[in-house]
Amino acid sequence: MGVFGIGLAAYWPQFEGLRERLIGYQREVERRLAAMGAEVVSAGLVDTAPAAKQAGDYFAANNVDLIVCYVGTYATSSQVLPAVQRRRAPVLVLNLQPTPALDYPNTDTAEWLANCCACCVPEISNAFARSRIQFNVVSGLLFPAEGHAGQYYERGWREIEEWIQAAGVMRELNYARIGFLGHTYPGMLDMYSDFTMHHAQLGAHIEILEMDDLHVRVQSATEAEIAAKIDEIKRVFDIAAPGKDKISQPVTEEALRWSATVAVGLDKLVNDFNLNGLTYYYRGLNGNENEELGASLIVGNSLLTARGIPASGEGDLKTCIAMLIMDRLGAGGSYTEFYAMDFNEDFILMGHDGPGHVKISAERPVLRGLGLFHGKRGYGLSVEFNVRTGPITILGMTQTADGRLKMLAAEGESIPGSRLEIGNTNSRLRFGLDPATFMDRWCEHGPTHHVALGVGHQVDRIRKLARLLGIELAVIG
Repeated sequence: MGVFGIGLAAYWPQFEGLRERLIGYQREVERRLAAMGAEVVSAGLVDTAPAAKQAGDYFAANNVDLIVCYVGTYATSSQVLPAVQRRRAPVLVLNLQPTPALDYPNTDTAEWLANCCACCVPEISNAFARSRIQFNVVSGLLFPAEGHAGQYYERGWREIEEWIQAAGVMRELNYARIGFLGHTYPGMLDMYSDFTMHHAQLGAHIEILEMDDLHVRVQSATEAEIAAKIDEIKRVFDIAAPGKDKISQPVTEEALRWSATVAVGLDKLVNDFNLNGLTYYYRGLNGNENEELGASLIVGNSLLTARGIPASGEGDLKTCIAMLIMDRLGAGGSYTEFYAMDFNEDFILMGHDGPGHVKISAERPVLRGLGLFHGKRGYGLSVEFNVRTGPITILGMTQTADGRLKMLAAEGESIPGSRLEIGNTNSRLRFGLDPATFMDRWCEHGPTHHVALGVGHQVDRIRKLARLLGIELAVIG
């Protein structure tokens, strides 16, 4: 995070101590930013146009992800714009006044100038807008205050922290390496995706993988690695007895061992290709090796997702990106679709077959044996759980007719109640609108049929991330 303060050099000889006072304020801002997890690259107090050019070169050389302009006092926009033009990263303008209000009868010019940060914020906003610099303004108080004014301190610093978190996720996306193993589920037109679009609009790298890349790593799994993975699976999951579903089967030792072996291979695949996420699907044919392998990825990919390496099925790259965003926001991000509408209790049942983010499960997740995977070839072990009750957010990633990525989000609540015992994740979710109205509003935006389901209300942070990325966001509900 590149940080620079601004002021007007003409003031310093006129008002003794003003420059030093503003430098002290800026140091406090930088300290707070660092405490929030930002790596601060400071250009100090910029008070002339040549100094702004030097700051711009400094930020470009350090490849900063976000530039923070701390407005100490009035400065002309000509000595601000060059500081952000070299790197052309998004800019956060901090309009943080040191005191809640001036003691008007007793305030001299020097004291006013130490508090007049609001004066030039419109001017530099105009310069940024006309120069096509992406910027955002946070106004509030620099220091805590009592009474009514205290809310402006809390609000301002809360907003700043959310911008830092959003910038951190943006960096994760810019440097992400997402594996694409196999192909997209045939016929799911909403999920067909242009790899170059993700490179261009997110900065992420899409690594194309063959099933052979996984085969060779599964075959290299040692007995010690397999045994360790079986122990890990037993620590994470409960083993379900066959349920009422006619396709439900026991979890056999043979099936558990094979899923553990494939999970070892997945770990090696992720490490060898330095992956931050994985999307996968392979149709298979008549029990061939690829079918056997593709049908045994659920357990290993659930463990990967819990480790912060989101794995989305059916070759859904866009939802893998949404899952990565939710995970980096600390919300989880489980691969999910719309299952059914409940018009008696006004909720939507949502879940999916395949891997889930087991860290946000309400209870210990369950392994269930299935004699077939509906709509897919093969059979094996699947994962079942519902997301913990309380506030939730769903995030979808779709694309527009003109080839732009677009995000959709909604906040709601996960409510208690029974779930489908069919070897799938599924949860009861309410969104503040009745199920029919919510579905109508959601579908107006041309979504994909998958989303990332996470815990907590995350729309404020998602809105900031969308702004930083220059991606459209629709919020429903």
